[in-house]
Amino acid sequence: MIRYALRCDRDHDFESWFQSSSAYDSQVKRKLVTCPICGSAKVEKAIMAPRIVGKKGRGRATPPPEPAATTPEAAPSGPTSLLMAQEKELRTKLKELRDHIVKNADNVGERFANEARAMHYGDKEHRPIYGEASPEEAKSLIDEGIEVSPLPTLPEDRN
Repeated sequence: MIRYALRCDRDHDFESWFQSSSAYDSQVKRKLVTCPICGSAKVEKAIMAPRIVGKKGRGRATPPPEPAATTPEAAPSGPTSLLMAQEKELRTKLKELRDHIVKNADNVGERFANEARAMHYGDKEHRPIYGEASPEEAKSLIDEGIEVSPLPTLPEDRN
């Protein structure tokens, strides 16, 4: 998966995940990538900082260095409310996204892979669907050029 920082023609910044760079190109060409703020389909990649992996991290990104505090008062004393607010906002947006998909798409359950294939190959009319697929089924769909994405799972879903 690739995460791109994106910007619409109205200078709204947002991020989105794609299976590959070709999946991004395909979705932009078909005007499927739209700004979540204004709905514009005139979207382009924004400049992103690279993610650096440390030798000992085994695939985990090296965190950015902490800025040096010039005075004792400048040192943070614990988690900031800003980070908590950003996390809460992200969870709210993920829940809204999932609720939108559930409201506006058909749940085809375990028939997801078959339904997606049938629509991709023109055997059925295209419509928004969601359902269940094993990792192997999802990989097979992607290998066939069928664009699929997992629904976001929130921590409260696991309780």
